[in-house]
Amino acid sequence: MIQSAFFATILSAVSLLAQVQPPPAPWRGAGPTPCVGSDGGILQCPPAPHVVAIRAGRMFNSKTGQMLTKQVVILSGERIAEVGPESQVKIPAGSQIIDLSRATVLPGLIDAHTHMFNTRRPNGTTEASMLIAVQNVQADLRAGFTAARDMSSHGNGYGDIAIRDAINQGRIDGPRYQVSTLGIVWGATPPNPKTPQNPLASTIIRSTEEGRAAVREQIAHGADWIKLFPTGAYSFDAAGQAHYVVTYPLPVLQAMIDETHRLGKKAACHVLGGEGQKNAIVAGCDTIEHAYGLDQEQANMMVAKGLYYDPTLQRYIEPYMDDNDAKNTGGKYRMIPIFEKAVSMAAATKGLKIMVGSGADGATYAHGTQALDFEMLVKHGGLTPVRALQGGTMMNAEALGWQDQIGSIDKGKYADLIAVSGDPLADITELQRVKFVMKGGKVIRNDVK
Repeated sequence: MIQSAFFATILSAVSLLAQVQPPPAPWRGAGPTPCVGSDGGILQCPPAPHVVAIRAGRMFNSKTGQMLTKQVVILSGERIAEVGPESQVKIPAGSQIIDLSRATVLPGLIDAHTHMFNTRRPNGTTEASMLIAVQNVQADLRAGFTAARDMSSHGNGYGDIAIRDAINQGRIDGPRYQVSTLGIVWGATPPNPKTPQNPLASTIIRSTEEGRAAVREQIAHGADWIKLFPTGAYSFDAAGQAHYVVTYPLPVLQAMIDETHRLGKKAACHVLGGEGQKNAIVAGCDTIEHAYGLDQEQANMMVAKGLYYDPTLQRYIEPYMDDNDAKNTGGKYRMIPIFEKAVSMAAATKGLKIMVGSGADGATYAHGTQALDFEMLVKHGGLTPVRALQGGTMMNAEALGWQDQIGSIDKGKYADLIAVSGDPLADITELQRVKFVMKGGKVIRNDVK
């Protein structure tokens, strides 16, 4: 109860944003007149917006896939005011100039599948979990991920909403977030009255009505996405054929996705393969996550329905996968080659919208290292560097519905920019060595020499 009350306090403080009053005039406290935060407390006012000019030696155009040279980006406050060749764009007098003429400038990267909270331990506290989440989102931002989609709070209730809103209010630095809160899982057995459901963990449902109600409740709390789990674990039979557990019946899954869409939100489906994976595609789940056993028929269905594929490749070709398969099959069968083949097939499927998401979760994938996924998608997934970069910028922005705000370096969009020393089209691992990060016109780091 204390933990639930803590989250409620955080979320109610957010609602005070529109109710706060300006500080007393004349100001009678310490220092110059401050600003008032959403909780009614005072804080130092942010600096006034000013004009910034960035000289880019190389600049990646995520819309065309071209690498441009000798470009200038003019920023006014948090937005891009003008962009173009240095021969055509005049730098206003008095502008602050950031010289990236020896670097490659790109749109801020977008991670489509993160878990800002580490998995909640049985004896973990809400306060400790929140501090870890803040550390994680700041690591992601410093690594060049200026936006992200969080794919469930790992037993931390609606805490991702509080983090998202704190970032939006400028209280902490972090990526622009869309979040999916608790997630909804299928209860295969009747509820046990002796073990009540944990309100901070995924919502357990056992019927169509409960599924719809869970969707409504999570969206009412502020969820941007609904996270669904149409498949469970996989196993291999004696002949080496992979089998995947089906969770929700198709009518239940369809009802939850329909309810999500009715309320103007989107659904993301954690799937591994088999019938449950096909059900997610048939039901029109907006993004298909992981999909180890994706086949050509399913990929073609996704193209026809305009669904997005988010493989999270690095997360599921890590050595622990082989460790688990070796333990379960005596070393006979492996999931990694099946998954790599599926992603390569997806890459070769014309029109399939491939996103870039990491699955970074503080367990086997450290926050701040998600650029590894670009390398894996190029070296093991069959994507070209251009397509991988477009996946992690424009494609992800489109899936989030933010294509008019982020994902490319264009006039009117947020000034979310990163820079690396080399050319990531020649060496995709350059993205693992980000030297400059700007979000909304604010420089987060600048290590360019």
